[in-house]
Amino acid sequence: MHYTEIMVRYGELSTKGKNRKDFIKQLGRNVRAVLHPFSTLEVKAQRDRLHVALHDENDKQVIAALQGVFGIENFYPSIQIDKDMDVIKKTVVQMAQEQYTPGATFKINTRRQDKSFEYDTNQINNILGDHVLSNIDGISVDVKHPDISIRVEIRMNGAFISSEIIHGAGGLPVGTGGRATMMLSGGIDSPVATYLAMKRGVKIDMIHFYSPPYTSEQALNKAKQLTSVLAKYSGNIQFIQVPFTEVQETIKEKVPEGYLMTIQRRMMLRIAAKITQNRHCSGVFTGEALGQVASQTLESMQAINDVTTLPVLRPLVSMDKEDIIKISKNINTFDLSILPFEDCCTIFTPPAPKTRPSLEKSRKFEGYIDVDGLMKRAIDGIQITDIKAGQEFMNQDQDVFAELL
Repeated sequence: MHYTEIMVRYGELSTKGKNRKDFIKQLGRNVRAVLHPFSTLEVKAQRDRLHVALHDENDKQVIAALQGVFGIENFYPSIQIDKDMDVIKKTVVQMAQEQYTPGATFKINTRRQDKSFEYDTNQINNILGDHVLSNIDGISVDVKHPDISIRVEIRMNGAFISSEIIHGAGGLPVGTGGRATMMLSGGIDSPVATYLAMKRGVKIDMIHFYSPPYTSEQALNKAKQLTSVLAKYSGNIQFIQVPFTEVQETIKEKVPEGYLMTIQRRMMLRIAAKITQNRHCSGVFTGEALGQVASQTLESMQAINDVTTLPVLRPLVSMDKEDIIKISKNINTFDLSILPFEDCCTIFTPPAPKTRPSLEKSRKFEGYIDVDGLMKRAIDGIQITDIKAGQEFMNQDQDVFAELL
């Protein structure tokens, strides 16, 4: 059955009181952004529901796109027909027949916006229920726990029939929780942290450090491809690539080996914080999880956080690796993340990095390098790409390699 409209129910927006209107407007913008490939459909965000008129667009593709939009609790693909009881009865029976299996139960749930319609809600339920019972052998009524629940809405502009409930992504519309940056590597963790940040309504700008010739073009494209996958939750993401070669070479030359990782991370956060402030964002997200690697101890986090007063937010901080991997598979970033293209976090890694670096020594060793000059040249060299959902950055050879893995 080809649907003509999708009716969306809001998630946590129902608790937002006076701010509800702003949340609904933002959700409408996000839905339009995510559905930008479908040029003829129409999105109307109203107080109680959001409606997507399909206008002959591919309903299955639109449904798949909507499932990734935060702020949606669930939605109902619907068919719009004339407000004629004979037409309504025929459509309801057809919909019930398509879902019926032997012994299945059903119920009719009617909502009547158009009070001038000739039948009231109870009459419509009874008429349609009797018609289904008369035309489908073996079906029975269960008003509490039906196998098939058919919704009938009599609106001013027609009758809308639906029976399928599709669960949405939940959370809050991206953009209602402020704006922040994410320090995106090419690994498993930071894309998952991005997903969790966006689920709480945060609009994310990606910051990715790259160090040619030590890191390849494939590694940079992998980070962009991960951003494209994550963009389906917000419509688009600004991708900021920061040249980091000079910084890393300078640190390797002038800083004691055990503190290479600490000073490198301090410089990354310094640069990320400056970009964050320049873009009027309110915090920096990372994919760090406590104790996962040598640089992710409390002492190390203290030494690194020392360089900024901005909030440094770590959604994964107490999560197990298996839990992170499970989410990465669910959001389709795992297979990309495990592609073996080195990012700048893995080059120049000392054999024995300090797991509990001293804050005083970190400050001292950072004084061996020209912090301000290195920061300025890195920030002056940034490139920004606006990435939309579904954009491709990996070439055919890389895609084949991914399949082999």
